[in-house]
Amino acid sequence: MEPIRQHKGLVYPLNRANVDTDQIIPKQFLKRIERQGFGQFLFYHWRFDDDGNPRSDFSLNEKRYDQSSILIAGENFGCGSSREHAPWAIQDYGFKVVIATSFADIFYNNCVKNGILPIKLEEEQISELFSRSEKAGYELTVNLEKQEVFDSNGFYANFSLPSYQKEMLLNGWDEIAVTLSHESHIEKFEHNQPLGRVNTLGIA
Repeated sequence: MEPIRQHKGLVYPLNRANVDTDQIIPKQFLKRIERQGFGQFLFYHWRFDDDGNPRSDFSLNEKRYDQSSILIAGENFGCGSSREHAPWAIQDYGFKVVIATSFADIFYNNCVKNGILPIKLEEEQISELFSRSEKAGYELTVNLEKQEVFDSNGFYANFSLPSYQKEMLLNGWDEIAVTLSHESHIEKFEHNQPLGRVNTLGIA
């Protein structure tokens, strides 16, 4: 995964609450076994009609959001099933940061595990961002090291993030990489085990 320290990007506002994982990536597209290629199906039933043509009434199809990398949403984003394909689709489409008032716990953790920074802000702050993002070309800067979000016109907010998850994102680590970062301690522990010790499976 790519480390995230500071990111400046174009904002896409999705002013909807309770966006579930089936809306993020519908179930019929879950047959792929690799993580890439899901971005084309992101918000599929909102973006496309029954014939697969882009809908003119869904804002993500507007050209001004083509290069968006920061997604802003309402409360309870990522609710529903625990499918990890949801953050895969968001990331594959090009979003690196998702900002909302609240997230479903499993979706939130899946974002971190896949290198997406999920940020929780207060409802008033999210409302302010929705208002500001009505202007074309609206950009935000996110500094993970300082845990702050700001724009060039006076908006500023701090956000909290567990230190363990912050370390993962700053270093671009998944859970396997976190384990391997303690490799020397693991090797030392294994070296100090007496020969012939019975393991937890009862095998000498």
